[in-house]
Amino acid sequence: MGFARGKYAKFISDRSGMAFPYSERVKEWNGAVVHVSEFEAKHPQLEPLQHSADDVALKDARPDRAEPAVAVLLKPNAFKSGASGSAVITVTENNHGRTTGDTVRFRDVSGFDGFTKAVLEAAAGYSITVTGTNDYTFTASAGTATTGNIFGGGNIATAGPVTLSA
Repeated sequence: MGFARGKYAKFISDRSGMAFPYSERVKEWNGAVVHVSEFEAKHPQLEPLQHSADDVALKDARPDRAEPAVAVLLKPNAFKSGASGSAVITVTENNHGRTTGDTVRFRDVSGFDGFTKAVLEAAAGYSITVTGTNDYTFTASAGTATTGNIFGGGNIATAGPVTLSA
C-alpha cells in the first residue's frame, strides 16, 4: 500500500506554524518538519571532528636524576694561610657555588706553613664560610700558620663532600 501524493494537501511547519504545500516539506536533523525556505542545516560545532589525543609518553624515557656530589680539582696551591699564628685558611675554588655552613673535605693536599697533610685532610671535613664567588675560609682543627700569608696545598688537591659515592 502506498501513500497519496497530496497534490492539494497542506502541512503545518513546526518552526513557524504556517501552512505550506505538502510536497515542499523537509525534515531537519532534529526531527522538525519545516518548509524548504525555513530549513536550517545542523551547525558544524554540534558535530565536532573526532581528534585523537596527543601522544604524551616518550619511548625509552629516563627520569632526571640528581647528580651525586663529586670532588673538584683545585688550582695549584689553592690554599692560603692567615696571619702568623692564625688557624684560618682561605681556599680559592673558581665558581664554587657553595654556601656558608657547607662541609667540605679536602683530599690529596700537601702540608704547608705549619699545617700538616693529616690536619688539612680531616675525615670529618671543615665547615666553611663563603667570602666570595671564588673563595671561602675554614678554621684548621690543629696547628697555626708559622709564617703567615703563604700559598700551598700542592698541585692535585681536591675539594668535595665528606663522603663520595662510588
